Amino acid sequence: MERLTALLQTAHDVISTAVIGQQRVIDESLIALLAGGHMVLVGVPGLAKTRLVHTLGTVLGLTDKRVQFTPDLMPADILGSEVLEDGPDGRRSFRFLPGPVFCQLLMADEINRASPRTQSALLQAMQEGMVSIAGQTYPLPRPFHVLATQNPLEQEGTYPLPEAQLDRFLMQITIDYPDRAAERQMLLATTGIAEAAIQPVLTAADLLAAQQMVRRMPVGESVIEAILSVVRHGRPEDSPLPDIRTHVAWGPGPRASQALMLACRARALLQGRPAPSIDDVRALAAPILRHRMALTFAARAEGVHLDDVLTTLAAEAG
Repeated sequence: MERLTALLQTAHDVISTAVIGQQRVIDESLIALLAGGHMVLVGVPGLAKTRLVHTLGTVLGLTDKRVQFTPDLMPADILGSEVLEDGPDGRRSFRFLPGPVFCQLLMADEINRASPRTQSALLQAMQEGMVSIAGQTYPLPRPFHVLATQNPLEQEGTYPLPEAQLDRFLMQITIDYPDRAAERQMLLATTGIAEAAIQPVLTAADLLAAQQMVRRMPVGESVIEAILSVVRHGRPEDSPLPDIRTHVAWGPGPRASQALMLACRARALLQGRPAPSIDDVRALAAPILRHRMALTFAARAEGVHLDDVLTTLAAEAG
């Protein structure tokens, strides 16, 4: 555990030199990967979402690929397809050509710009770590993570992800503008003749070992009860909180509890602690639940923000 914590801290420091002024985003991204999950990065263009994914792949020793989602993108462009070819003996046969999904870190750039049919092509890969083509099943490399990006701007030609697919993402991470000092440092570091090269710190085997370590960490009863309180109180049917019953249309399911448990353990490992605490539950409630809840139309009309509801839920951790 000490060795992994030291490696992770080094990886964090290296990523921070490439992605400047986004410490919270880097922390939450590493937590999502340590927990073995997928994540959605939401932010306006130009906030280093693509750079973050490429840097994560390099520092963690993972093979990374990028797919730019567009309205005309087809499932075969992601998963791969079979081609008919002639053999040496003159016979024809089909050969499978793997698509970009066959990697360890897949960046799905602007995932909400593809049609629902293409979005659904990732569901089996995200949930089961394999894809099925023409009746054949092909396993994906391990570890396998999808890091999707979305722009929060309401624009034409976008297809919002269905709730079932959003629920497959462990976390939704919002990226804000950097502060003035960070943006000044960014200008100096990225507009010169050469930029510092990023070197690998971990390997895929190290990340798999860290993910196994996360699942072996003990969790106290108080933390388990805090997780249950936060998630269950977010469901309007059962919540004792008036604001939740009034403003929330639908709340998080059991997968949210599982995600919060793993994320709390991962945060403890990242910080070198042997077990998670209630502070971890408070800190991670928002990114875990943000994409698993929706406000009612009346709440949106009244100007209620989901982040305010999430702050109320985080306080339920005790």
